[in-house]
Amino acid sequence: MIGGQVVALVLLSVVLMKATDVVVKALHRLASRMRVGTFGLAAVVAAMATSLPELLVGILAAVEGKSVLSLGNVVGSNIANVSLIMGLAAVIGGSVGVVGEFLKRDFATAFLVGALPMLLLVDGDLSRVDGLGLLTVYGLYALGTFGKQRHYQARKIWQKLVNWETDKQVGWIVGGAAVMVVAADLLVQVAGDLAVSLKIPAFLMGLFVVAVGTSLPELVFEIEAIRKKEIGMVYGNLLGSVAANSTLVLGLTAMISPVNLNNGFKPYLLATVAFVVVFGVFWLLVRTKKRLDRWEGAVLILIYLVFAWIELRR
Repeated sequence: MIGGQVVALVLLSVVLMKATDVVVKALHRLASRMRVGTFGLAAVVAAMATSLPELLVGILAAVEGKSVLSLGNVVGSNIANVSLIMGLAAVIGGSVGVVGEFLKRDFATAFLVGALPMLLLVDGDLSRVDGLGLLTVYGLYALGTFGKQRHYQARKIWQKLVNWETDKQVGWIVGGAAVMVVAADLLVQVAGDLAVSLKIPAFLMGLFVVAVGTSLPELVFEIEAIRKKEIGMVYGNLLGSVAANSTLVLGLTAMISPVNLNNGFKPYLLATVAFVVVFGVFWLLVRTKKRLDRWEGAVLILIYLVFAWIELRR
């Protein structure tokens, strides 16, 4: 029984990853035709695409009354993206440099946006009002990222909207999204059943098992971006995914079904501290030499494994 659930969880994660890969590539081709800057493209378009698994899991979990699973998924995905995913991408893809004003502006913004939901949860609840606030913050983040180019993009989108190539990419997006909806729905159900079978809290199931599965698209994207030397896309997708998970995903989840921490905020304190620590370590590593080397990627992976060990031992 449990073995079958584990196998189903792995297979569904793979299907979700493959479907997301199709959607990401189609969105990339569409956005490239609009000549969007690489950081803006990755921070909003690609980040939203690679965050679709978290978004679908969040919506379906909320509909099924399992909002805490979505909370665990978002917090776990953010921690995994900055440590495990970025670490693996650096180890596999190679050294990643830092360009532009990334450290001074975009990093700080993503950190504050990523930490916002945990601040709102200190009182033990993430209400619909909080959810609306998070959605507003995401809208401002997206507008701020694309701000200087928005008029040019609108004109280009209008000019190229009706086009065979555009229609073909839209078809891939719709088809891939349909597969993702089904896979995400089944993933939520299987994860919930497995949590009951193993007597594991839904938050922990979302924090590790579901979070790692839904973060696989980010890993695929980061490795490809590093290999193609698209540094703006590497950091854009990383920071954009953190922002989308924390605001768009949790905002929609809370709007559908408010998140209630029945045991208070204390059980979630370690995960909150872990998010702050991995972000801080990552910032220090890339700030020192303006790049992230393979051995530093290994350090980030180690930090994630230590966090997982401590959390699961509790």
